[in-house]
Amino acid sequence: MNTPSGKPRKVIPIASTGGEAVSLYEAQKKVYPRSISGFFARWRWLMVFFTQLVFYGLPWLEWGQRQMVLFDLGARRFYIFGLVLYPQDFIYLTGLLIISALSLFLFTAVAGRLWCGFACPQTVYTEIFMWIEHKIEGDRSARLRLDNSPWTFEKTWKKSLKQFVWVLFSLWTGFTFVGYFVPIRELGIELLALQGTWQIFWVGFYGFATYGNAGFLREQVCKYMCPYARFQSAMFDPDTLIVTYDEARGEQRGPRVKTVDYKAKGLGDCIDCTLCVQVCPTGIDIRNGLQYECIGCGLCVDACNSVMDKMNYPRGLIRFSTQNGVAQGWSKAQILRRVLRPRVLIYTAILLALCVALLASLVVRTPLKVDVVRDRAALSRIVAGGKLENIYRLQIMNATEAGQRYRIAARGLEGLELASEAEFEIDAAESRWVVVRLQIPYGSVPSGSHAVHFDIEAVGAGARVTEKSVFLVPR
Repeated sequence: MNTPSGKPRKVIPIASTGGEAVSLYEAQKKVYPRSISGFFARWRWLMVFFTQLVFYGLPWLEWGQRQMVLFDLGARRFYIFGLVLYPQDFIYLTGLLIISALSLFLFTAVAGRLWCGFACPQTVYTEIFMWIEHKIEGDRSARLRLDNSPWTFEKTWKKSLKQFVWVLFSLWTGFTFVGYFVPIRELGIELLALQGTWQIFWVGFYGFATYGNAGFLREQVCKYMCPYARFQSAMFDPDTLIVTYDEARGEQRGPRVKTVDYKAKGLGDCIDCTLCVQVCPTGIDIRNGLQYECIGCGLCVDACNSVMDKMNYPRGLIRFSTQNGVAQGWSKAQILRRVLRPRVLIYTAILLALCVALLASLVVRTPLKVDVVRDRAALSRIVAGGKLENIYRLQIMNATEAGQRYRIAARGLEGLELASEAEFEIDAAESRWVVVRLQIPYGSVPSGSHAVHFDIEAVGAGARVTEKSVFLVPR
């Protein structure tokens, strides 16, 4: 029994029924992508260089006397260029995640899986690992021969060298990743001295993840593990730019001789060279139509255009277009005009509004954070002089790159006065717990809970924060 593709299907005889069982599972075949040059291939490598220059270079840059980008989980402070963010600034991370998700929706609605094909870490590291493999083992045909040949000295040293380089690159990637959470220079010294157990674990863990995903799983992550491949269809519509095969122009496909009029023989422009399949990193045939495995990298476009050039046929048999554009034969201008459709305009408007709001909130952000906590060990007490006293603990966080002097004042009740130190200093990007004692004349206010306000200001800097609490008066 054959499959629709013509390949023999595994059949298991069943003696009891006299019938046969058909295996629904097929062993996954390794994909051997062929190298190709062209417009989209150059853009892919440009994105590889750009993303990895940022990823590997950013932790080594300094801002003043500290690392430029550092997510210090131990101290619960995030340093991003000139910003010092605390856990209380989590709203900014939330806004950034919402903007990222909406950007993904917008770009997908406009041009499909551009993120997957050009900037996704899985795509980028798979491309790097395949480049290493190509340099050591050779091109596609050489790799096929090597894998199908028996083990020899040549095969052993090539495979061993490839694995060694992959492991080194993976460990360096893990080291860089951990360097965003631990000062990378200190991390390097600790690792050389074999110190820092958890740092060593996470370097190895992230390195192993890189090694496994980019070296072995590769396209399986995109096809079976990535959730984006599953729900992308909800964001596509007939006016989304995707990699398309012009079936009306290409069929019937088949080999031909340049000197013979292929159209007279009923053939289309596709010569069935399968080059588009050979260069695909996920191993699909784009001529079968849009498939969820397609990551929109455009390598099949480069491959097909190179064949069209050799055959002296017009380019664009496989191209970035829309389903409506291919079906109705639209020009590029007509296709691009359809890009500005209602859903795209709505996504764009919301995205711009969120970006403006986030930037505005960062600009007007007060570089001072205050948390007020009542001292539960002594809710209310009478002290010398006939005063009723409440005790509070204020956590004051200096979110600037310079030391600051702060002044505390309290208001809200008649006769309310501050019975503790009113001014104190906090070093740059540090926090401090301050004990504050508030007193009122005993009997000046009725029993119960009364609102009070703490005013904390940076002396000479203009930053000011007001926090509300309560003053308890017992019966």
